[in-house]
Amino acid sequence: MMRTRPLKVALLGCGVVGSEVTRIMTTHADDLAARIGAPLELAGVAVRRPSKVREGIDPALITTDATALVKRGDIDVVVEVIGGIEPARTLITTAFEHGASVVSANKALVAQDGADLHATAEEHGLDLYYEAAVAGAIPLVRPLRESLAGDKVNRVLGIVNGTTNFILDKMDSTGAGYQEALDEATALGYAEADPTADVEGFDAAAKAAILAGIAFHTRVRLDDVYREGMTEVTAADFASAKEMGCTIKLLAICERAADGRSVTARVHPAMIPLSHPLASVRGAYNAVFVEAEAAGQLMFYGPGAGGSPTASAVLGDLVAVCRNRLNGATGPGDSAYTRLPVSPMGEVVTRYHISLDVADKPGVLAQVATVFAEHGVSIDTVRQSGKDGEASLVVVTHRAADAALTGTVDALRQLDTVRGVASIMRVEGE
Repeated sequence: MMRTRPLKVALLGCGVVGSEVTRIMTTHADDLAARIGAPLELAGVAVRRPSKVREGIDPALITTDATALVKRGDIDVVVEVIGGIEPARTLITTAFEHGASVVSANKALVAQDGADLHATAEEHGLDLYYEAAVAGAIPLVRPLRESLAGDKVNRVLGIVNGTTNFILDKMDSTGAGYQEALDEATALGYAEADPTADVEGFDAAAKAAILAGIAFHTRVRLDDVYREGMTEVTAADFASAKEMGCTIKLLAICERAADGRSVTARVHPAMIPLSHPLASVRGAYNAVFVEAEAAGQLMFYGPGAGGSPTASAVLGDLVAVCRNRLNGATGPGDSAYTRLPVSPMGEVVTRYHISLDVADKPGVLAQVATVFAEHGVSIDTVRQSGKDGEASLVVVTHRAADAALTGTVDALRQLDTVRGVASIMRVEGE
């Protein structure tokens, strides 16, 4: 039966995502009420610029005092879409203290302080949901936290940033350089005026921390995630990738160690075979590949950002939290019972593609091969081309520890016959 008293919702932030949340709440009000068992009432909207016209929102609901809004005491659910660490962290904590559950899209905050926020929510018997913090509209957090709760997840491998995927896809399909592809992404609205968070991997690293923590039931913070950006990827790297039957993607990779005693989380560009499902993810789309013991290999694909996709995830969480509210229950909270340590990047084992500029003379290949052997890195294939006393040497290795590869590269740089290390890229998905 439908409850007549509405559930009151406070919205923190009314930008692209927040405004779309209010639109869906209004246009789908009857359906949402039927699904929840009670109508929703937008009780207040906290913004920084109250003078801005916001279509479809009663001006009387607009406030600049977000703290007063979350302290009201009659709010059932706070939806936080302002982003950043502060004041979002304080506002969410205050909301819990005053009896409101929280739905958030704040990946940076959840990655950094998710454990503390979950603890506060649990202390007050409330919910913290954040499906929208990872991969936009793609259902991912809930499947990992609930659908696969009875399984053992060993690996999560994914493209979790649409901006970087658009740029790399353009470089691959058109032969464009990095800056040219970035300029197009900016012109089309895929890249921010300052794209640092995307192209340097900070956005993807926050999502990797969240995914690893949920998948492996352990604490993984943003600082635990190894991160490399993609600004150094060149057209020459794509040419080499194509020769290997590969393409290049910026990947978030979360893995459980083979012995089950630790986990790793990392973000970096990598070559992946064209036969891998992630290789065909084009444009600004996201996709995440999950490997579990019983379920096997699962693929989650869809739009990973934007107002409507992100709002869809927010509303999904809002419905779930409101249902819990009506039933006097809470959903799954933080699960970190395994307490697995996060291993450093040096212990990660994978394959590598190294491009060297070397002198074109006899004995160079032997010198290079000796350095690899001395550091315990086995060579799979070598390609060499040369002209006018200069040569390019491309080495693809078998699987080796990252620390061993780092030592190899440092030693190669000391050789008189090596003019420079043009590129180092990991090879994944094989």
